Amino acid sequence: MSKLSFSRKRVLVTGGAGFLGSHLTDRLLNDGHEVLCLDNLFTGSKRNVEHLHQHPRFEFMRHDVCFPLYVEVDEIYNLACPASPVHYQHDPVQTTKTSVHGAINMLGLAKRLKCKIFQASTSEVYGDPTVHPQPERYWGNVNPLGPRACYDEGKRCAETLFFDYHRQHKLEIKIARIFNTYGPRMHPNDGRVVSNFIMQALMGEPLTIFGDGTQTRSFCYVDDLVDGFVRLMDTDESVTGPINLGNPTEFTMIELADNILSLTGSKSELVHMPLPQDDPKQRRPDISLANSELSWTPKVALKEGLKETIAYFRTVIG
Repeated sequence: MSKLSFSRKRVLVTGGAGFLGSHLTDRLLNDGHEVLCLDNLFTGSKRNVEHLHQHPRFEFMRHDVCFPLYVEVDEIYNLACPASPVHYQHDPVQTTKTSVHGAINMLGLAKRLKCKIFQASTSEVYGDPTVHPQPERYWGNVNPLGPRACYDEGKRCAETLFFDYHRQHKLEIKIARIFNTYGPRMHPNDGRVVSNFIMQALMGEPLTIFGDGTQTRSFCYVDDLVDGFVRLMDTDESVTGPINLGNPTEFTMIELADNILSLTGSKSELVHMPLPQDDPKQRRPDISLANSELSWTPKVALKEGLKETIAYFRTVIG
């Protein structure tokens, strides 16, 4: 028996037709595994995985994680949940259901199969942080009643469920807290700052900056993030997370806008709008734990990643 066939796993990726899920699916297939890609296509897109439909180790299933699932797999990556404010605020009750019911259903499946399970959590669990940069031991500053709470608190509850299943049922869990990520296959209308700026620049429209533009974010290219996912999943059972995954290099919104204008050659102007409620002023990960536990650090510089992302958005515009 070859080494590849001996080590091959059948992996379930929920949210597999989404931005992150489709890139993770590509990586797992390239690593020699079989992938069951599950998505209800609320924010995911068949376009993101259409290049895989003839792949012998790829299978697509349309399904909502809010309902139980009965399949046989060796590992589970739970990525299912709308992740941009435009999408998760569209139906906030369903967003919370997806995070909570989805976690319960996937944890139940992992418990039955006795397999390890990965949860895609988020830097939003830190809310509008009073600690900077944010380490995993920081409990956060989240408004539980605001318009972002459906996502923030839904993901916090999912983390709670994962650790309770770990303690109560000895389930092997892995939790990653994802910071701002960008790259090809981002939804062009997801309301996130990278996609907003690129689309506005390419269309010759003013770039909308909320607030004075001095608020900061740290942008991680999707390939770097997916590598962190795989490294975390491959750790032994003593490593549960949560582990921050993101690029610690910090940029203001104005700096991001200037980079995108330069790379697109756009003459668009900058227009300032009021800052949305509960929008964090600073967001940067402390990735010391990822460095030590996963030997992981981002490699793709912002300009390099933006070039790839802009090239993708040009194909979307046509």
